[in-house]
This record gives sequence, C-alpha cells and structure tokens, in this order.
Amino acid sequence: MLAYSTFSDSELISMLRLSNRAAYTEIYKRYTAILYSHAYSKLQDREEARDAIQELFTTLWLKRENLTIETNLSGYLYCAIRNRVLNTISHRRVASNYFVSIQDDFNKFESITDHRVRENELAILIEKEIACLPSKMREVFELSRKSNLSRKEIAAQLNLSEKTVKNQINSALKVLKLKFDSILATMIF
Repeated sequence: MLAYSTFSDSELISMLRLSNRAAYTEIYKRYTAILYSHAYSKLQDREEARDAIQELFTTLWLKRENLTIETNLSGYLYCAIRNRVLNTISHRRVASNYFVSIQDDFNKFESITDHRVRENELAILIEKEIACLPSKMREVFELSRKSNLSRKEIAAQLNLSEKTVKNQINSALKVLKLKFDSILATMIF
C-alpha cells in the first residue's frame, strides 16, 4: 500500500487528475484544518466555515480532470477558500438587506393595518355617539357633516331658522367634544 503522506503536492495533484481517491483524501487531510481555521477566523461561524470547506473540496473533486494550478497547491486552496469566504460575506449582506427590507415592509403594513383598525374603531365610536344625540339635533348634525349641506340648505329642508340650525350644530359639537374628551382621557390613562 502506498503512503500518500510522503508524496509532494504536485504528485498528489497529478494523481488527483487521474481520479485517484486516495490522493484526494490525502490533500483533504493535509489542508482541511488550516483552511477551516482561516475560514472560521473570517466568518466567525462554524457551520459557514464547514460549508465553505465542503464546497471547496467538492469542487476540487468535480473539476479534478481539468484542474490547472499555476502556483502551489496550498496557494491555490488558500485563494479558493478566500473567495468562498468573500462570497459568503457578500451573501450575508444581501440576505441581511433583504431581511431588513422585508421587516420594513412588514412594519409599514402592520402600521397601516393598525391605523386602519383604529380608524374603523373610532368611526364606529363616533357613529355610536352621534346616534345618542336627540333626534332633531342628530338630523341637523348629519345633514351638516355627512351631507355637507349649508345652514341655509338645512334650514330650508327642515323648515327651521338658520339660527336654530346653527345652535343645533354647536350643541351637537359640544356634546360630542365632551364625550370624546372623556373617552380619550380614559384611553390615555
């Protein structure tokens, strides 16, 4: 049995090109620890460092027949792991930006939804308080605020004086203001 640990890197590369699994295993044993150490020092994540090493050696095996190493094997592997580390860091940034973007969108959606819910609750509360007004006052107020009629138009429609319409609207506003001031004070405290 051959002792692959005694072969030089260039001899191992030659055997690797011929699909020699034992040569591949020797290269793996020789360089895994140092490459892992380098990857981990840059990534500070054990799983990402292991993944980078695994990808590097998988690619090394898959491209073994066309492998062209112009420097020495250690330099080639170092450059390859450095590139994988840089790709991982770049991917982290992209993923981080993507998650921040999603979080921003979620917060905007949540904020819009929250505002709409509150707006709907307030509209229901206002309608409830308007419904509690005396009938004539409520009718005048609704014609003024919901139908956007002028005092003169309301007076003509209900056969009232403009002064009565004005008084009814002012009275309705005072009653509603008192109700909502107490409701808001309760909500705040």
